[in-house]
Amino acid sequence: MSALDFDKLFNKFPEVKIGVVGDVMLDTYWWGHVERISPEAPVPVVTLDKKEYRIGGAGNVALNLAALGTTVNIFSVIGKDDDGAILKQMFSRNNIHSDYLLSSAERITTNKARIMGRNQQMMRLDSETTLDLSTSDEAAIIQSVKKYIETDKPRVIIFEDYNKGVLTEHMITSIIALCKKHKVITAVDPKRKNFFSYKEVDIFKPNLKEVKEGLNLLLEQINLSALEDIHQQLAEKLHHHISFITLSDKGVFYQKKEDAKIIPSHLRNIADVSGAGDTVIAVASLIYALTNNVELMAKVANVAGGLVCEEVGTVAINKQVLLNECKSLLN
Repeated sequence: MSALDFDKLFNKFPEVKIGVVGDVMLDTYWWGHVERISPEAPVPVVTLDKKEYRIGGAGNVALNLAALGTTVNIFSVIGKDDDGAILKQMFSRNNIHSDYLLSSAERITTNKARIMGRNQQMMRLDSETTLDLSTSDEAAIIQSVKKYIETDKPRVIIFEDYNKGVLTEHMITSIIALCKKHKVITAVDPKRKNFFSYKEVDIFKPNLKEVKEGLNLLLEQINLSALEDIHQQLAEKLHHHISFITLSDKGVFYQKKEDAKIIPSHLRNIADVSGAGDTVIAVASLIYALTNNVELMAKVANVAGGLVCEEVGTVAINKQVLLNECKSLLN
């Protein structure tokens, strides 16, 4: 594509409405420095300098879309707690619509607290509920998505699954059926528990590790032929349209019908891979919704995933930086 084409494409981002359904979480970062080892145990003593909150999980997918100028709604359940209140405020500040976000006294808001020293993660403390939603909360989210599709007419619904219990099998199949009825594109970033529940989705985006676990594969070599075979195995179970598999430092693979290709990664100074998958599914869904071009989808999402890996912690993609990189690398 020419540089002018990329400008036109990126200027269309605000026209797109996307809903994100899944497990939202609060990422807490305790930044500090280490000067000594504890006399009580052979562990470093971290002197804390600052505390920082970031949006994680399915919320990070929504954050990436909002950063690109897309109109985005989040569908999830948080606890009636301080972490939930903080998360809801952050959604509002970042132009993420949370009108359909449920608060439940039966759950706690997922919080991943990371202790950081010298720009490295030293420890992580997880506070979470991983049980499946109650039937009433499940029904409420399905009804909310139905209302959203009928009134807002989004282009895409993204399922962002972190195995925290929000995405149940019944919810997944119900929402996919709603999307097919209303011709809404479906995209999923799956986890193992519900791996084969996302039947007939448009874009199925696992990483290579998740695919190997889901299909019980032992792969010695990753090449186009092996990945095409994986796509075929997935298609036999899922009957989906597009396989889009992230390959870590090897790039990404896509296949739609007979069109298959590995897109190599671009050279980056990798600082942290946290949240890269969230960025990839967000950008891929947006580009595909606007162009229906699976190769362009893969290339732009590949660039975006690499860019956020240069930052420490979960961060949203910068629209202008992504535009500049696409002009530079993809022309």
